Amino acid sequence: MSVKPSIVQLFVTCLIETLRPEAGIAVVKVLERRGLTVEFPDGQTCCGQPAFNGGAFDDARAMARHTLDVLARSDAPIVIPSGSCADMIVHHYPELFAGDPEYGPLAEAVAKRTYEFSQFLVDVLGVSDVGAHAAGKITYHPSCHLLRGLGVDAAPRKLLANVKGTDVVELPGATECCGFGGLFAVKMSDISGAMLKRKLDSLERAGARTVVGCDVSCLLHIAGGLHRRGAEVETKHLAELLANQA
Repeated sequence: MSVKPSIVQLFVTCLIETLRPEAGIAVVKVLERRGLTVEFPDGQTCCGQPAFNGGAFDDARAMARHTLDVLARSDAPIVIPSGSCADMIVHHYPELFAGDPEYGPLAEAVAKRTYEFSQFLVDVLGVSDVGAHAAGKITYHPSCHLLRGLGVDAAPRKLLANVKGTDVVELPGATECCGFGGLFAVKMSDISGAMLKRKLDSLERAGARTVVGCDVSCLLHIAGGLHRRGAEVETKHLAELLANQA
């Protein structure tokens, strides 16, 4: 995007809206501090990814059509604080509507102006330091869809490196899945639990006080495991950390 935008649309995701609204509020704070007007399109709901991952493609298309209609009311860039949902819209919406004369072009157009939160800050706005402050050791868990689906790795790391007062430590086996995987955690709970145990063991070795991620789904999964272990490690969405200023 050659011209920096002044207005953005926030697609907040189901999990943030229902389970971690503070992350959505933090996204708005960070963006507004950059001088942006943040619009929240009425009528947004699930992007359809759970249905898509479960092979219910007709159901996924129905939800995707609705989402496209909602996001097409404006031509402003779309910011999503989730690599998972952003990957769904950027890559799988065009797949779902390939050959559709109406929604095919619309899916392509919406995909081209959709960005994950950290990606938007660094790659579109050109910002890697938002003036955030925190304390103690933090580590970063790169979620699978963000890293492998969208190919976003450097952006969140750049933002974390510029948070004042913190010591960013590398997470052993950082790129290994935490075991959530949406429906996977339900359908294959034993495997999911074993993967989570490995991630929790890695967090213990890292010795960080806070684990930061860009997907609330992963963070909720990890937080549950930490709670059951009695570990004094907190989870934060990247936006929550970036919104904290002295």
